[in-house]
Amino acid sequence: MHPQELKKILSSGLLSFPLTDFDQQGNFNAKTYAERLEWLAPYGASALFAAGGTGEFFSLSGEEYGDVIRVAVDSCRGKVPLLAGAGGSTRHAIACAQEAERLGADGILLLPHYLTEASQDGLIAHIEQVCKSVSFGVVVYNRGICRLTADSLEVLAARCPNLIGFKDGIGDIELMVSIWRRLGDRLTYLGGLPTAEVYAAAYKALGVPVYSSAVFNFVPKLAMDFYHAIAKDDHATTNRLIDEFFLPYLAIRNRKSGYAVSIVKAGARLVGHSAGPVRAPLTDLTAEEDEMLRQLILKQGSQAV
Repeated sequence: MHPQELKKILSSGLLSFPLTDFDQQGNFNAKTYAERLEWLAPYGASALFAAGGTGEFFSLSGEEYGDVIRVAVDSCRGKVPLLAGAGGSTRHAIACAQEAERLGADGILLLPHYLTEASQDGLIAHIEQVCKSVSFGVVVYNRGICRLTADSLEVLAARCPNLIGFKDGIGDIELMVSIWRRLGDRLTYLGGLPTAEVYAAAYKALGVPVYSSAVFNFVPKLAMDFYHAIAKDDHATTNRLIDEFFLPYLAIRNRKSGYAVSIVKAGARLVGHSAGPVRAPLTDLTAEEDEMLRQLILKQGSQAV
């Protein structure tokens, strides 16, 4: 897929990051992963991101990464566009990006490098090298220690024609406005804060109507209903779902660091589409928290899944 074609696709609709399936021994489970993608594809997400943050990219080995992307490409071909996560050190991110392109993914989401801080010049060099290592589209994820300024993003946009998107996971409104006003339609802009639905209305007002949904992994109908309500400015529906589902959901998620992924895996298991346990250093929900989440899902009834 040409980068500009992918950019157009990412400019509307709901995005999601499928979980990566592990068996009870913690090994990648290709069979259930393919079944997961086949289950989610018909619900209408504009694109799926394999081995992203919710897909525990950070815990995958190099060999596993290739296996995950291969299964995802085979499962999604002809159904929904697929981007792969890539990240870590520059050379590792390049290796992931090139492998994803070789396997037939439509683009990558470039996740932050890890541990060490970096100057803006360093971030520019890192992202530019990854972009120039491939020909398909690249979306950069502004989160954690990757905090690009409008100046830096403008430099990258000029140097890297295949840099097509900017995903914000920081929530700095001043920064987001400055980037959007500076770059305009050169990029497509995605909301990427954890449990993005809570911020969706505010980001739409900023000119960022597209976001990624983690809860799509276990309540896909509810996630799509919420997105359509946001798109239509149906405040009655969005307010109801925030009060009835998302705020109680956040109360469980915020109990422990790392639960942004763990709670999604718990939800998938509770609706009959288990992706297995999370890998260390993440921890699974407790039995009490599982029951709290189960009751929350049940309250939504058939509108959830």
